[in-house]
Amino acid sequence: MPPSQTKWEPMRFVIFCHSLVSDWNHGNAHFLRGVVRELQARSHAVRVLEPAGGWSRENMLAEAGEAAVARFHAVFPSLRSETYDFDSLDLDEALDGADVVLVHEWTDPALVAAIGRKRAAGGRFRLLFHDTHHRIVSKPEEMAALDLSAYDGVLAFGEVLRQRYLDLGWAGRAWTWHEAADTVLFRPIPGEPLEGQLVWVGNWGDDERTAELHEFLLDPVKRLGLKARVHGVRYPADALEALRDARIQYGGWLPNHEAPNLFARHRVTVHVPRRPYVQALPGIPTIRVFEALACGIPLVCAPWDDAEGLFRPGTDYLVARDGKEMTEHLRAVLSDRDLAAGLARNGLETIQNRHGCAHRVEELLAICRTLVAPARESAMPATALKEGIV
Repeated sequence: MPPSQTKWEPMRFVIFCHSLVSDWNHGNAHFLRGVVRELQARSHAVRVLEPAGGWSRENMLAEAGEAAVARFHAVFPSLRSETYDFDSLDLDEALDGADVVLVHEWTDPALVAAIGRKRAAGGRFRLLFHDTHHRIVSKPEEMAALDLSAYDGVLAFGEVLRQRYLDLGWAGRAWTWHEAADTVLFRPIPGEPLEGQLVWVGNWGDDERTAELHEFLLDPVKRLGLKARVHGVRYPADALEALRDARIQYGGWLPNHEAPNLFARHRVTVHVPRRPYVQALPGIPTIRVFEALACGIPLVCAPWDDAEGLFRPGTDYLVARDGKEMTEHLRAVLSDRDLAAGLARNGLETIQNRHGCAHRVEELLAICRTLVAPARESAMPATALKEGIV
């Protein structure tokens, strides 16, 4: 169910992100769009800035042209994003009147530091760093170069990530702020014509799950002879050949807002987490889990540890310990309509009760409430707060 909305005085949010407009190899765009829309629904003003020439937007334009930008504005008419060039950015103007500033971890390190200096020089805004990636364990040298000394704290999309910031001394405060589904857009869509049995949306990536994709996706599809479809980007030649060998149709980049209709036209999907999340950052699901469950499609997961109890494994989705079990689970879901319907119903219930962007906005506003006083004047201890956070 939607969270009860606390009455807040309207605030002005400024968000620095990689891209609001493009989701090409940029899964955080889903969550960002949902959060902005939910803030707007509560009468908060939101200004979003993204770098001109960012890699996600440039790749989207190269693949789909300006029509992709036009489609974004048609689907999200209330969302606006301004592009900036760091060398000419008037940071005083950008921050003018801000009550809360969120800086995403893909922001240029020099800009991360510059915003911090504005805060240290007397900026009255609350300043939060938002981390939604695994670089703190996979590329710690890059994250260590970020100057977060003037930030009020870190929003980390998993408890283990939050604790890592504290253990490393990179943040005095950190809060667990999981991603969630934009349930305005991601919802079941009844009546769509069936196009296939299995669909998977995800990027091949940097060899972070190549073996796992073969074991938990390609091989089971091939064994069962399923009519399957895959969407995503950065598929090298050998990956495309492997898809052909498994008789899986490859659809290339799929704009994120089209995923609900795609799910509605298939009977099951799978989640294959990247290795850093399984091995070093347990408890962190990617946005794909939230997307699938929000759309009411049965989900079967490769192994990952729901260490924070976000879901009900075995009830909201099935977990396959190996490729053989994945094959068995897929066969069962596709042959047992009651099993499939129960998984879809249960997963959707958990999203609606706990994991919509509306829930996360309530959490964010609660965090902001603890930061009424500037961090340098606060008597709050330099330990992580997790009050009211899922």
